[in-house]
Amino acid sequence: MRKIGLFGGTFDPPHYGHLIMAEQVYEALQLDEIWFIPTNQPPHKESAKSKGMLRYEMIQTAISDHSAFKVDPIELERNGKSYTIDTITFLQKKHPDVCFYFIIGGDMVEYLPKWHRIDELIELVTFVGVKRPGYQLDSKYQVLEVDMPLIDISSTMIRERVANSQSIRYLTPSSVRKLIDDTRLYLS
Repeated sequence: MRKIGLFGGTFDPPHYGHLIMAEQVYEALQLDEIWFIPTNQPPHKESAKSKGMLRYEMIQTAISDHSAFKVDPIELERNGKSYTIDTITFLQKKHPDVCFYFIIGGDMVEYLPKWHRIDELIELVTFVGVKRPGYQLDSKYQVLEVDMPLIDISSTMIRERVANSQSIRYLTPSSVRKLIDDTRLYLS
């Protein structure tokens, strides 16, 4: 069976923290691929600031130099909130020969009990919690742990820096910066 990591999020915009997290899991678990899955409408927070297909394009350009990293628009193609259970169920039917690992940041592990249909979901997929400073990966659910170096970058910080005309160099790939500049994203 192929081993695929699924990395969901708004990626608004994608940044080096996302890419390093994916790389750490890819190497630690010896996965065949990582699929980035931008959410349409996240159930646990407000909607993304930028349109889905632009976020898809930013991810695509950010990962273009990694042959094992892909982007899948499955949640962008669905209407309404993006629930992980729906995505996993669909992907398992479409790819019965794949063992899926769902990647979450250490800060999200404590929220697993609040996830939509978590008791069913935990039976369908292996969760991978990427350790982040200040968060314990304590959960009644089984979560594989992967270490990550301290990278204190967030999409919120990048959006705020753009809005304040501050540099985002070295926070996100130059190809993503170019898309942000070309579309004047986050300036209003």
